Amino acid sequence: MCASCRPKHATGTTRCCDVWASERPLDPMVTPCRTVTDVLPAATPRLRFREMTEADLPDIATLEIGGSRGATGWIEWNLNNYADHEFGLWIIETHSGEFVGDCGLTMQEVEGQWLVEAGWHVRSSLRRQGYAAEAAAAVREAAGDAGIDHLIAIIRPDNVASQGVAAKIGLALEREIHKNGGPALVFGADLTTSVGH
Repeated sequence: MCASCRPKHATGTTRCCDVWASERPLDPMVTPCRTVTDVLPAATPRLRFREMTEADLPDIATLEIGGSRGATGWIEWNLNNYADHEFGLWIIETHSGEFVGDCGLTMQEVEGQWLVEAGWHVRSSLRRQGYAAEAAAAVREAAGDAGIDHLIAIIRPDNVASQGVAAKIGLALEREIHKNGGPALVFGADLTTSVGH
């Protein structure tokens, strides 16, 4: 990430210079710092990542995503995330093209502060096979490579499986909060100083 974009991205208040370029005359002195594909995680031994599209609606509808957005709203939210932040939740699928779920990065408000969150959802029939941890580890690596300093995961207290995924990718419990109508645990790690990402 370029120096001029880092403070703006950290607060989530504005978009990166490469997105601005489409909205203002191209400045030859500004080198775009990154694009959505720059942040897209590398493939893992079993999984690959790609941008979510409207064509993914039938698959997204199979996920337990919660909230009030619904599958169509979920896709729209992620398309907006790509445009606004150069990242969002990506589709995860096997190398043969089987839909597994989604995993990626989103901006989340936590007690008045905007932070980058790693999130994941795996189809219920494919859970407990290590897909979430495998995808989340790749996302954490991509976040560090993109210059994101601190990564969190917001998890409900009863979601023990996701707490395990957070621990496997090196996120530790930082605090308990109230978010979206209920208690939540915030796991996190500094990516610039933590070992083994």
